[in-house]
Amino acid sequence: MVCVLVIGAYAYMAQSPTWEPVADATETYYNLLVRGFRAGQLNLKKEVPVGLTQLADPYDPYANGVYRAPPYWMHDLSYYKGKVYLYWGVTPVVLLFWPYVALTGRYLFHKQAVAVFCALGFLASVGLLRDLWRRYFAEVNIAVVLACALALGFVTGVPVLLSWAGVYEVPISCGYMLTMLALGAIWRALHEPERRCRWLALASVAYGLAVGSRPTLLFGAVILLVPVAEAWREQLVSGSSHERRQVWRMLLAAMGPILFIGLGLMLYNNLRFGSPFQFGQDYQMSGERQVGRQFFKLHYLWFNFRVYFLEPARWSVHSPFIHGDVVSPLPSGYAIVGEPYGILTNIPVVWLALGAPLAWRNRPGQTGTALRWFVMAVAILFGICALTLMLYESAIFRYKVDFLPALVWLAVIGILGVERSLANRPQIWRNVARSGWGALLAFSVAFNLLATVGYYADGQNGLGVRLYREGKVSEAIEHYLWSLRLQPHSAEAHSNLGAALEDSGNHADAIAHYEAALRIKPDDAEAQNNLGTALWHEGKRSEAIGRFQAAVRIKSDYAMAQYNWGKALVQMGNAPEAIGHFTEAVRIDPDYFDAHYDLGTALAQTGKAPEAIAEYEQALRIRPDTADVHNDLAVALAVVGKVPEAIEQYEQALRIKPDYAVAHYNLGGVLVQLGRVQEAIQHWEEAVRNKPDYAEAHHNLATALAQTGKVPEAIAEYELTLRLNPGDTQASNALARLQSPQ
Repeated sequence: MVCVLVIGAYAYMAQSPTWEPVADATETYYNLLVRGFRAGQLNLKKEVPVGLTQLADPYDPYANGVYRAPPYWMHDLSYYKGKVYLYWGVTPVVLLFWPYVALTGRYLFHKQAVAVFCALGFLASVGLLRDLWRRYFAEVNIAVVLACALALGFVTGVPVLLSWAGVYEVPISCGYMLTMLALGAIWRALHEPERRCRWLALASVAYGLAVGSRPTLLFGAVILLVPVAEAWREQLVSGSSHERRQVWRMLLAAMGPILFIGLGLMLYNNLRFGSPFQFGQDYQMSGERQVGRQFFKLHYLWFNFRVYFLEPARWSVHSPFIHGDVVSPLPSGYAIVGEPYGILTNIPVVWLALGAPLAWRNRPGQTGTALRWFVMAVAILFGICALTLMLYESAIFRYKVDFLPALVWLAVIGILGVERSLANRPQIWRNVARSGWGALLAFSVAFNLLATVGYYADGQNGLGVRLYREGKVSEAIEHYLWSLRLQPHSAEAHSNLGAALEDSGNHADAIAHYEAALRIKPDDAEAQNNLGTALWHEGKRSEAIGRFQAAVRIKSDYAMAQYNWGKALVQMGNAPEAIGHFTEAVRIDPDYFDAHYDLGTALAQTGKAPEAIAEYEQALRIRPDTADVHNDLAVALAVVGKVPEAIEQYEQALRIKPDYAVAHYNLGGVLVQLGRVQEAIQHWEEAVRNKPDYAEAHHNLATALAQTGKVPEAIAEYELTLRLNPGDTQASNALARLQSPQ
């Protein structure tokens, strides 16, 4: 019944929204790899955009950003020599994704795979718990064992993993399952001497595959030597040559399969990236450059220890009642911290791991020897895997699943040890002990479930972000609202909802949510900036500029706020002051296209054409295929007398956008100055064809037609001009002259 409860909860949790890149399971990352394997290739079955292959530096986050976003969805894929790969472990494909397709013809979503791996890992743990109980703790009440099963199901970090079950969680959950299976096989090897080699070989296979899923588990493979060490100790005592040979056979069983799997992984890496030790993370297309990055450093150790073990949660009266504060300052070179909940401070049941030695206390003879060796294996697994991740450049809650289950196992053994040691004591002692560890367990389970609610709310918010980026604004709004129902005190969700509402034209409600975000987090520069934009759309200009100013005060290097401040000043007719803010924006972000463009426009408006030309050229360096910039650059070039260059820019604008009426109109004006009237007429005709209400183009066309003797056509164009612009006295006078009998 406990298994049904836990696995049912897992299945429910795995229905949470995730960062699946598409709605079609065949297009998810692991299934793209399956399709690649089925096609006889090691790279994903995914077409690489031509633009990505042409980038001078495809690992530049700014340059590849367009390809990491929809519709390409290539975020965090590894790009190497024109092909894309997964840097995540390959084991889940071999064990689940590919066999499932082969058997059913259908594809699994990532979240379904995570649920399967977590359920199997939990069942392996419960099977081991049952054997542990019957062999060593028969005197312990079954209710205590059920409580331990709940701990193995809900305290290990797995629920949080399931609440955001995407591609990142697939290899972690697979590694968890295989690690639990390896521990079960090691347990059998320690307790079934006649079949030790067989069980050790199975443990080696399981742990080798775990490394293939999560390379960070590699050094934990030393636990495979624990049964070998135990047998070697026995051999030293007995001096038997038969047992000596048995030790060598056990060593071969422990190391052979994992070495074979390791060689396979090295060959797989070498075939993909030309190096047996390259998993693809150096070639990852991410929000930060990964090439040449050092991911593991000793000076991360203390910081990560604080985050993983000591950092307290921030409790509040708002659902989901726990929140993680931002930990700062980060060590140099460090990447990110996600949900910094310390294990020792927030999952107190793990302190009972200190009671694990009670499990073999006062056992006669060698009765508890195998149990001690097993506890040693679990402790080594926890210590090595935790130490490995404490050297890594990031600390995220889901990473804890690499080592937290082992620590929970030690706590479970500690609980059983406490219960056994008190079995012959008065009932009051047992009741006090159970109340104590029961309270710790209840708090730990509650904390994990509340953290799961928080992750689920973040998942709804994250899905809203994804839908918003895809242009599905109304759907995004629904998910933001769901997130706020679960986590009403989320400044990020309020801010995101405000952006979606603003995009849908609902500026008043957008302002309300931005203000709510700022009540929660007053120093949110992005919310201040977005609120300024919404206020501007509502006509509250002075208030809007005040918000842009506040954003800059909070974050002095906030290029977008500087840009919006300058844009507001331009629209208020204060271009000279706006130039300073645009200049600051491009100083902060030299690749800020809009800031370069609008700075060029402001400079042109203030008569600084040469400086404007330089800014337009910078904008075109960033986005060379922008017709508006080519047109405005041509205008500035014409002002400084560079007419041939201006014509070239107008023509380039028209190659990009052939129906660009303004460029046709402007080019016609330059051609007339050069005496090329017939060509000018053609461009003005194109201008009015593409924009029939273009009064200025009709006027110029009429004048040119009159100059070439086409009086009836000129009269018709002047009449159209006056219908569109009755106040055009020049057109009226010209028409009168053409209609005069003289």
